[in-house]
Amino acid sequence: MSLLENLIGRTLIQPDDTWGLLGVMCAAVAASIFLEQRYRWAARVSGSVIALVLAMVLANLGVLPISCVLYDDIVWGVIVPMGIPLLLLQCNLKKIWREAGKMLTIFLIGAVGTVAGAFLAYYALRGAYTASGGSARDLAAVASMMTGSYIGGSVNFSAMAMQHGLKGTPVAAAATVADNLLMALYFFVLIAFAGMRFFRARFSHPHIDEVERSADRSAAQTQAAAFWSRKDISLKDVAMNIAFAVAVVWVSNLIAGLFSPLAAEGVVTTLQEGLLDFVGKFLGSQYVWITTLSVITATFFAPVTEQLHGSQEIGTYLIYLFLFVIGVPANIYTVLTQAPLFLVLTFLMVVVNMLFCFIGARMLKFDLEDAIIASNANIGGPTTAAGMAVSQGWSRLVGPAMLVGVLGYVIGNYAGTAVGILLGV
Repeated sequence: MSLLENLIGRTLIQPDDTWGLLGVMCAAVAASIFLEQRYRWAARVSGSVIALVLAMVLANLGVLPISCVLYDDIVWGVIVPMGIPLLLLQCNLKKIWREAGKMLTIFLIGAVGTVAGAFLAYYALRGAYTASGGSARDLAAVASMMTGSYIGGSVNFSAMAMQHGLKGTPVAAAATVADNLLMALYFFVLIAFAGMRFFRARFSHPHIDEVERSADRSAAQTQAAAFWSRKDISLKDVAMNIAFAVAVVWVSNLIAGLFSPLAAEGVVTTLQEGLLDFVGKFLGSQYVWITTLSVITATFFAPVTEQLHGSQEIGTYLIYLFLFVIGVPANIYTVLTQAPLFLVLTFLMVVVNMLFCFIGARMLKFDLEDAIIASNANIGGPTTAAGMAVSQGWSRLVGPAMLVGVLGYVIGNYAGTAVGILLGV
């Protein structure tokens, strides 16, 4: 339990106090954006990571509950799907396809690293976990769940948890906390890499250079403030942006609903079932269609979308709200008291993924930014990768981040299932 829960028996703001929770969330995001644009140290960390940390602190103190309708239904169900198409309006594939190919390569290398990390972590911790009273099967299931999560995202984590019969159990709860905590901490590391001389000396970094050249900074102005300087926007722009986002999500859900019944409900036993399952999972994902429709619009209707102002600002704000929410479940007390070895497991998997991504990028002579965003897309998923790209001013990497991250949703389920089978779940 958190500090306030121990003192007063509940969190300061109750899960059903939607307006109170929304007020704290919006205030924290506003503070994160202000700090990022006001102070150089905050700009280096990025507003997205500051929002995550504020959420972690408030949740661990007991100010906020770790689960509520606002998080699950409104932010995850409405805000995130609406934010994605607005961000992707900047992504003309004719301009970014060459860069997407590089990021996809690193992303797949990182996915291999995630699988390798799962096996390493399981065999390294199996003895200690069983000696503490846990079962090897539960540890293997958590390795499977984290493989899905660290290639795809939370949707894969939930799918693997359901597949192994752990949905809603203390094991799944502790693993969720470890997942979110390590993910939040890793974002600090990735942002730090972008500014370190060690990495800049060993990788090309054209996006970082471009932002630093284009940012006309004064002594009181940070790089983030220069990138997010005041722009021309009208009421019509706001109306068209919101209408576009809602329409894309609506149509995407309709199309995904046509394909999702093809996904297998049980174990896949034949090649035909496997192909149908792949089609059902991939084309049955609303995020695949949100990405596809948005990128098609940005690519083939560029003269129209380029006249639509404010989409990047509105989309980024919505993604900041999401980044705050994913920091809330990182209750340190829970993971330290219930399953500290899960924290070690996730740490090992993140480190191996990082090594594969950065060593692979170094060997292939790819850019530092590609390695950072690809590893983020592995560990955090498409929305966190896009959020980091935006927060750093690497706008041309937002589309590739979304594309490879969404692909991870499909790969994650297959990789997680395979790891579980091989570990004996």
